[in-house]
Amino acid sequence: MSNGARFVARPLAGGGTPTADWLRAQPLPVLDLSDCPGLVVVAAHPDDETLGLGGTLAQLAARGVEVSVVSVTDGGAADVAGIDQRSLEQQRRNELNCAAEILGVNRVTRLGLADGAVADDEDRLVDLLVEILAGEQVWCAATWRGDGHPDHEAVGRAAAVAAQRAGVTFVEYPVWMWHWAAPADPDVPWHRAVSVPLDPPALERKEIAAQCFQSQFAGIDPVLPPFVLPRLMAVGEVLFR
Repeated sequence: MSNGARFVARPLAGGGTPTADWLRAQPLPVLDLSDCPGLVVVAAHPDDETLGLGGTLAQLAARGVEVSVVSVTDGGAADVAGIDQRSLEQQRRNELNCAAEILGVNRVTRLGLADGAVADDEDRLVDLLVEILAGEQVWCAATWRGDGHPDHEAVGRAAAVAAQRAGVTFVEYPVWMWHWAAPADPDVPWHRAVSVPLDPPALERKEIAAQCFQSQFAGIDPVLPPFVLPRLMAVGEVLFR
């Protein structure tokens, strides 16, 4: 089910659901990552992997688990004043490289699909992800199919199909859910939700890695308003199984 209408109805400028509301919510079951043989994180745009699951990536990498990122688009459709699309795409590729190094990511794969129009190439994305996942002993994590942003949802749908075809464990991570949803929200599959406890070093690496994405945080009217990162750091990381 798409939550695009709910995301659109709650503009970023409004601040979204307060962090305090999330911190008062019922604790979620804890996910044991000790059985994770490797992790492929599929991100709709450069920064989704860091904002949504950067701490998990860092924590697994520190334990010697191989982690990789698949960036479906280069994020060139973001409205950043004074930067044309080609220049922005290159900047965001550089930002992702920076974040990946900090988090300990072993490999970054870029698919180059059109930012803002991933759904138009969803079948092709399935095929590309099957090629990446087939024969691998890994878990696949992708942006949640109900996250609200159309690219996030399309990536989640494609990754779910690809993981099933490749025979790997599939999980989903929210990014924008924390903005438009609320605790006990009926549009969120809380029965499938688990939390990933993060140690202080992993949290620190996530926060440092997020600062690599200056194209998204900088400017008078940033793509990611200043309250976004503190909220994501406070609520921790959640997966839907």
